[in-house]
Amino acid sequence: MKKARFLLSLTNDDNDYQIEQAAAARAAALKLGIEIEIVHAKNDGILQSQQLLNRIQSSTNPRPDAILFEPAGSTTLPQVARAAVAAGIGWVVLNRDADYVGDLRRQYQVPVFAITSDHEEVGRIQGRQLNALLPAGGLVLYIQGPSESSAAKQRHVGAVEAKTDAIQFRVLKAQWTESSAYKAVSSWLRLSTSRDSQIAAVCAQDDSMALGARKAFEECYAKTPELWARTPFLGCDGMPKTGQEWVRRGQLAATVYIPANAGQAMELMMKSIQTGMQPPDRTFTPCRSIPDLEQLHEKGLRARAAAR
Repeated sequence: MKKARFLLSLTNDDNDYQIEQAAAARAAALKLGIEIEIVHAKNDGILQSQQLLNRIQSSTNPRPDAILFEPAGSTTLPQVARAAVAAGIGWVVLNRDADYVGDLRRQYQVPVFAITSDHEEVGRIQGRQLNALLPAGGLVLYIQGPSESSAAKQRHVGAVEAKTDAIQFRVLKAQWTESSAYKAVSSWLRLSTSRDSQIAAVCAQDDSMALGARKAFEECYAKTPELWARTPFLGCDGMPKTGQEWVRRGQLAATVYIPANAGQAMELMMKSIQTGMQPPDRTFTPCRSIPDLEQLHEKGLRARAAAR
């Protein structure tokens, strides 16, 4: 019996969550006896579309039995999805909702589903973390993902919904990478207007961007570290070897743990191929605050008392 062949398309290969997605996929492939190919889209939705179509339409290489992809651009590639399922290839959308899933499930006999974190809830957790750390409020430098990313938009909506009115956001955009956040924050810190902003915290929509923002502050205030040393930095994704470790070291004040879901998606896909039954059209992966909110609240009260 031939091994199943899966193709995993990730947004990039220099973000800690995407690296963990690849690792989870390789572990699942080994466990399930699947051949896995992993491609990276370099944060380019057009390139991702071309990469996937090349695999779907190839006359020289065997087609994958299933494609799992995390969208790199503003869309979930509905035309590519239809081409895949029409060719008998299962289709999974990771960390994004796709409104075409229901239609494709009704029209084709291959597994089609989405597995995603609740991005608004991720944002709400970050809003609650800020409330705990900043009981008196303040100005937060908020590092958001790319403008075309629905996850970035949803996380922002959730954070705004959950934070108190005493907390205000100054929003910068980056590309889900440490280097992009470093550049964005460094550029902002060089502006004369930034010197008049009393930043109470820095909150990024993923841990790598939070670390990039921290490095920008370290460099800008190398001679006056007292101006930023007490500033809490928050991220999310919370991978065990990166975000959670950075919290333990004190580089981040908090993160939101969002488990990598590529391995779970592969297990659902393989079960569906073997049984002929569709998984649920959408599965949510859980997320939680690290540390818990009570610990952060106590930390925020101590910091406020120390500042008096």
